[in-house]
Parts: sequence; structure tokens; C-alpha cells
Amino acid sequence: MATDHVVLRPDDEGVDAYRLLTALVVPRPIAWVSTISADGVGNLAPYSFFTVASADPPVVQVTSVGEKDTLRNARATGELTISLASEPLIDAVNATSAGVDPDVDEADRVGLAMAPSRVVTPPRVAGSPASLECRLRTTVPVGGATLLLADVVAFTIDPAVLDGDHPRFDLLAPLARLGGTEWGLPGEVVTRDRPS
Repeated sequence: MATDHVVLRPDDEGVDAYRLLTALVVPRPIAWVSTISADGVGNLAPYSFFTVASADPPVVQVTSVGEKDTLRNARATGELTISLASEPLIDAVNATSAGVDPDVDEADRVGLAMAPSRVVTPPRVAGSPASLECRLRTTVPVGGATLLLADVVAFTIDPAVLDGDHPRFDLLAPLARLGGTEWGLPGEVVTRDRPS
């Protein structure tokens, strides 16, 4: 076994654990989260700390690093909608990551069309091929971050990206976040049958 690896500890001087994690835990899917404040102001922001927490019941996890509008709005209203961040929307996804005041609706700011959700109040991104409509289950503080666990109450999927009832990766064209300013675009897909 090679022993020439550099060993960095999170508490070592000069070590930036955030930058290392975001460069090594890749690719990360993007939750493009739409919420509405208690005052009725829309918010749309991308989160790359995003995953499935449970399939039965269907629960997703989004991590807010710090106290952000999305977290405050989800706590206040109990609802959020996650739109798939797809390749044709990369510039809009990036633009909605800008830090703006809570009274600014990011979708309006960047001229992005939104569409009504079917079950929850926060809208979905109209041009996104799929969205998850969610109700907040709970939040869990972890250091300077907060995990949002949300029950998926509806899947909204454009029929154009479906093969029967299965969404096709090549048609969804999902974006991923990598390290620094790097983004991952959809690439080659390979298949392997699971061993029996």
C-alpha cells in the first residue's frame, strides 16, 4: 500500500475542510430549492449538499451551511420545492446562487419563469424537467450547518424525459457541482448488472 499520500487533518493550521470536502465528494447533485417566506416573497437557491435520505417514505436531505433564506422560509412555512438543475439551465442555476437580500426573489431577479406546484405552495422552475414537491419533516443542527429533511409529496416530471415511467439520465441532463468553480455536465453512462 502506498504511503506517499498527504495527510491533512481538519484542525491543522491552513486546512480548509470545506474546500477539501467539496473537491473530493464529487460529483454532487444540485437541489435547486424554491421556498416562499412568511411574507410571501419567493426564494430560489441551489444547494449541492443534497441527497436521498429515505426511499420509504420518500425523504430528501438538503444541507444549509449557515442560516440562509431557504432554511428560514422552510421552517416558517413547512414547504419547499426542488427543481432538477439541468444542463440547459446552468447559467440560471449559477445566477441564483448570488447572495441577495431576503426581500429579493431570485427567479424574478434573473428573469426565470416559474410554474405552480401541484401540492405545495412554492413554485417549480418552469424549464426544469422534473421537480420534487416537499413538506419539511425536521431540521437537524450539525455544527454551523443545518440538515433539512423533507418528505416528498409529489414528483412532477416532464413526459419528454420519461422512458415508460422511468426518467432517463440523458434526457434529464442533470448538472453536478465539483470543487471550486467547477461544474459537472452529463457524461457517458455505463451499466452493470448487480451480482446475484
